[in-house]
Amino acid sequence: MFTLVLLPGLAGNAVMWRSQLEALRSWRPTVTDVHSQHDSIEAMASALLAQHAGELVLCGASMGGMLAMQAVREAPQRIRGIALLGTNPRPEDERMRALREAAIALFEDGRLAEVIEPNVGFAFHPEHARDRALVEAYLGFVYEAGAAQLIRQNRAVMARPDAREHLPNVTCPVLVMCGEDDQLTPPECSREIASLVAHAELVTVPRCGHMLTMEQPQIVNAQLMRWLAALAA
Repeated sequence: MFTLVLLPGLAGNAVMWRSQLEALRSWRPTVTDVHSQHDSIEAMASALLAQHAGELVLCGASMGGMLAMQAVREAPQRIRGIALLGTNPRPEDERMRALREAAIALFEDGRLAEVIEPNVGFAFHPEHARDRALVEAYLGFVYEAGAAQLIRQNRAVMARPDAREHLPNVTCPVLVMCGEDDQLTPPECSREIASLVAHAELVTVPRCGHMLTMEQPQIVNAQLMRWLAALAA
C-alpha cells in the first residue's frame, strides 16, 4: 500500500488541507512540512523522499506541486502517482522574479501585511475573497509562517528547476487540477503539464482561484477520491 502525502503551497500548512484530511481519511494522508525546513525545491524533494519509505502518492498544491514534480524526477520508481493542483512547470520568469524580490524586501523590513493582505485578491476567486472565515484561515497560516519562511520559500520558488525537461518521461498516473480563474498559476500552466505528460488527466475547477483545496473542497475531494480509488485498483 502506498503512503499518501499532501504537500502544501508556499507558507501553507495542514490548514489548507483541512477538508482533504477529513474526506481522504481512509487513505491515512499525512501533510509534509519539508518546505518549511529546506532552502531549495531539490533539497525539499530529497528530504521528503528520505522521510517516507516505500511507494508514495504525492498531492501537491502550488509550490507543493513543484516539489512533487521534483520528487518524481529524483525517484520515479518510488512514486505511484502525483496530483498537481494549481502549479507551474516553468522556471521563474523575469516579471515574477521582480515581484518576488520586491516582496522579499518588504518582508525583510517587517512589512508583511503590505504584501499578504493585497494577495488575497490574487489567491482567491472574487466570490471566495469575500468569505471572511476562508480569508482569515488563509491569512492565519501565512502570518504563522512568518517573514523568514516567506523569504526562504520565495527564493526556493525563484530558483526552481524547469520541470518541463523531465515531465515527458513521467510514467506514473498524473492528475492535474486548476482553478478556472487562477491568477497566480493560470490554467495555461496546468494545460502545459497535461500536454507534456501523455497520460495526464486535466480537471478545471469552475468558480475557483488559486486556493483550490479551500475554495472548492467538494470538487477537489471528489476528484481526488476517484483518482485514488483508480490508483488502488
